[in-house]
Amino acid sequence: MPSGVALTVEGLYAGYGGGDILHDVSFTVPEGGITCIVGPNGAGKSTLLGSISGLLRPRRGRVLLRGEPIAGRSPRQILGMGMVHVPQHHSLFRDMTVAENLDLGGYTIGDRKLLARRRTQVHEMFPQVADWAPKKAGSLSGGQQRLVEFARSLMLDPSLIILDEPSMGLSPKVLRSVFDAVVAMNAAGKTVLLVEQNARAGLRLSTHGVVLENGRVRLTGSGSEVLDNPEIGALYLGGASGRPGTENRAGR
Repeated sequence: MPSGVALTVEGLYAGYGGGDILHDVSFTVPEGGITCIVGPNGAGKSTLLGSISGLLRPRRGRVLLRGEPIAGRSPRQILGMGMVHVPQHHSLFRDMTVAENLDLGGYTIGDRKLLARRRTQVHEMFPQVADWAPKKAGSLSGGQQRLVEFARSLMLDPSLIILDEPSMGLSPKVLRSVFDAVVAMNAAGKTVLLVEQNARAGLRLSTHGVVLENGRVRLTGSGSEVLDNPEIGALYLGGASGRPGTENRAGR
């Protein structure tokens, strides 16, 4: 894994309508890894992702992408810095084909040859998406649509991919293919930051974990440290991890 920090969140306060949901949130996302944010409903996870990706302006604090502040930048400018955000709810244009949806991911690319190269690269990583190219996006299953959304997010060749609840609404059978896709994107050199409702599965595939509770960072550590922490297991994961000989505790 490359050394360094891809994303830094410092003293973040953010919310809606004048009320803060996030309170002094600070953590880092290591370069080249998969960082998973977990926590109970209402902990502020989606608010945090919105604050990081520029969809919500924090009241206080800073977000740095490889040392560059993103506060005050538009979502388009943040895209240009190498960060993309795949939202929780399906975002494909249902009446357009998969190919058309994919090309929309590269709408800021003015060079048609570069757009074609990016499309080829994405098809190599997600050959299923190439097979579905002529189909209407709305005809695909929920899991298939999620894979197309992942593929579309790669069209601008981002360095950091933010995934909000990628497993939301998917069956256990489909879940494996979605998580395999997350690992594949990471193996291709992308740093991944995800919020995951299936906390146990998300932490198992992650190199780093962050536990959010009541808008504050409760715990940080490696994915396995957070997963194996007895207190976190009892509160959020339905009990112990079930892996023998694991007694590591995560630290702040």
